[in-house]
Amino acid sequence: MVSRMSRKGWFMVALMLVLVLAGCGAKSGGNIVEGKVNVVTTFYPIYEFAKEIGGDDVHAINLLPVGVEPHDWTPRSQDIINTSKAQLFLYNGAGLEGWVPNFLKGLDRGSKVQAVEVSQGINLIKTNEDDGHNHGGGDNADHESGAEDHGAESGNTGGDSLHTDPHTWVSPKSALIMAGNIKNSLQNVDPEHKDAYQERYNKLAERLKALDAKFETELAKVPGKEIVVSHQAFGYLARDYGLDQHAIMGLSPDAEPRGQDMVALAKLVKDEGIKYIFFEELVSDRLAKTLANEAGVSTLVLNPVEGLTQEQEKNNDNYFTLMEKNLQNLILALQ
Repeated sequence: MVSRMSRKGWFMVALMLVLVLAGCGAKSGGNIVEGKVNVVTTFYPIYEFAKEIGGDDVHAINLLPVGVEPHDWTPRSQDIINTSKAQLFLYNGAGLEGWVPNFLKGLDRGSKVQAVEVSQGINLIKTNEDDGHNHGGGDNADHESGAEDHGAESGNTGGDSLHTDPHTWVSPKSALIMAGNIKNSLQNVDPEHKDAYQERYNKLAERLKALDAKFETELAKVPGKEIVVSHQAFGYLARDYGLDQHAIMGLSPDAEPRGQDMVALAKLVKDEGIKYIFFEELVSDRLAKTLANEAGVSTLVLNPVEGLTQEQEKNNDNYFTLMEKNLQNLILALQ
C-alpha cells in the first residue's frame, strides 16, 4: 500500500513539474525550420536585429519569453535541443547571460552551431557596482583591455572589485556595433546570401545612425544631465550622450539598495532639482515610487529594452519605438 501511494505521489509530482515547465515556456522559443538559417538569440534586441538583417533567409528563435526580465532567466532543456540543431547562437556577452558557458557545454556533441558574442568590439564599461549575481563578473577576459571605468560612484577602482556593465544595446552607438557583428555572423554561416544580409544590414545601420544623431542633437539641448534610474542599465546611454546616471539598484534589478543609499539619492534629487525618477516596465516600480515620494517628485518610464511586455508586443513596438519614447521622456525630465 505504501509503495503504491509513493508511486502515485511521485507521479503527481512529475506531472505537475511537466505542466509547470510547459507553462513557463509557452511564449518562448520555437521550432527549427528546415531550409533556412536557424538563429537562436538570447533576448529581444538581438532577436530583432537578427530578424531584420536575416529577412526571409533566416528563422529566428528568441529564448527569452515575452514579459520576462533577462538577468536571472535560465534556459530549458528544449532550448538546448533547438540550439544544437541551429546554425547560429547569438548572445550578448559582457556578463549578461551567466548561464551561457554551461549551456554551450550541454549542446549535442555533433552540433555545428556557431556561438557568437555580439558585444565584441564595444568599449565596455567597468563599474564597482556588484549586483550580487556576478553579472559581468570576470567571464569576458578578451574584452578587458578595452574597458573603461564609468558609472562607478564610490571611486573604488580596485581591479578585483570591478564588474562589466552588460547593458550595451541601450546606446544606439553600441547597438550599431552589435548589428554589424550579427551581419558578419550571418554572412559567415550563409555566404550564399551574403549580399542580401549586407543590404538589409545597411538599412538597419542607417536607422541606428539616425537614432544616434537624434539622441546627440536633442540631449545636447537640455540643461539637465543627471538621471536617477531603477537599476544601472543606462551606463552606455549616459556615457555616449553626456548624462550622469544614478541608480537605485546595481547592475541587476533585484540588487536591493541599502537604506543609506536611498537617503543619499533623495538628497541628490533635492539638491540637483531632479524632477523625475525613472522606472522600468519589466521590474517592480516599488523602490522608484518610494524614492519619488520621499523626494517629492514624479516618476517616468525609461526602458532598458531588455524585452517586450505583452502589451508592447501587441502594439508592434520595437527597439526603435521604445528608444524614441525613451528620448522623449529624457527630454521631458531634463528640461
